[in-house]
Amino acid sequence: MAYELLIQNGDKVYQPAISGDITWKTERKSYPGELKFDIIMDDTIKNITEGNAVRLKKDDNNIFFGFIFSKKTDKDKVVTITAYDQLRYFKNKDTYVYENKTAGELVKMLANDFRMQTGTIENTGFKIASRVEENTTLFDMVQNAIDITVQNRKELYVLYDDFGKVTLKNIASMVLDCLIDEETAENYDYKSTIDEETYNQIKLTRENEKTGKRDVYMAKDSSKINEWGVLQYYDTLQDGENGQTKANALLELYNKKQRNLSIKNMIGDVRVRAGCMIPVKLDLGDVQLLKLMLVEKCTHTFNESEHFMDLTLKGGEFVA
Repeated sequence: MAYELLIQNGDKVYQPAISGDITWKTERKSYPGELKFDIIMDDTIKNITEGNAVRLKKDDNNIFFGFIFSKKTDKDKVVTITAYDQLRYFKNKDTYVYENKTAGELVKMLANDFRMQTGTIENTGFKIASRVEENTTLFDMVQNAIDITVQNRKELYVLYDDFGKVTLKNIASMVLDCLIDEETAENYDYKSTIDEETYNQIKLTRENEKTGKRDVYMAKDSSKINEWGVLQYYDTLQDGENGQTKANALLELYNKKQRNLSIKNMIGDVRVRAGCMIPVKLDLGDVQLLKLMLVEKCTHTFNESEHFMDLTLKGGEFVA
C-alpha cells in the first residue's frame, strides 16, 4: 500500500512525516468530508497553517482534497491536523427565497455564491415551486430540497465533494461491486426498532385561501396501527405539492421497522464513501440480508501497512 499526503502553503508543497493513522470520514447528510492525521513538528512544519490545501492519494487514486481548519500541538511536538473538504462551507448560514428550482439548480446557485468549485451536478428532475429558507445553513437548504425531491419522485440524491469538486449524484449511479459478507466484515452491530422514523399514519395540511379552511390529506395502514398503535407523521404542505400523492409516498417510505447495521473493520476500499451503494450478504438472525445498501457513514483508517473501514448502512427497512 502506498499513500501520499501533501500540504501546500503558498507556492511551497510539503510531504510531512506522519505519526500513526490517517482517518478519512464521510457522512451522507450535512457533514463535510474530514481528514485527520498527526505530523511530527520540524522547522518546515511551523509554516503550515489554517487554510492550507491538503491532498491525499493512495496507489494513484484521488481520495481527499480540502483545507486545514485546525491544528493542535502537544508537548512531544506532535501536531494533530484536521482538514475538511469544500462541504465545510455548506455550514455557512444565510437567507434565500427561490422559485422553480431543482435541487441541482439550488446547489449550483449556492456553490457559485460562496465561491466553490463544482463537478457533476445531475438533473434531479423535480422543480420546487417556491421555498423560503431563513437563517438556515446551506446544508439544510440542500437537504430540504433533496427530501422534497425524494417525497415527490422517490429518487435519492447525495451531495459530496469529489476531490475538490462539489458533486450531486443519484445514488443509483453510485453502485460499487465490493461485497460485504461474513468474510470481509470482521464484526457488525445490528438493531431493529419502531421508535425511530417509523410512521403508520400520515397527516398533511394546507391552508386553503379560497375556502378559508384547512385541507387535510391522510394515509394510514390499519393493520400496522393495530400492531404498533398510532405512530403519526405530521407536516404542512408547500405550494405546488400534491397532498394525497405525498401522503401516500410518505406512508410507503416510513411504514416499516427501521433496522440499523454497522460494519466494523472491513478491508478498506478507497472507492467507498458515504452515498454509494454496495451489495451486502449477511445472516442477521431474523433477517437473511442479500441486497444493495446505502452507505450512510464511512470512516477509513490508513497506516503504513493496513487500510480498514467502518460503515453505517441503510436500505429498505435499514435506516441509519
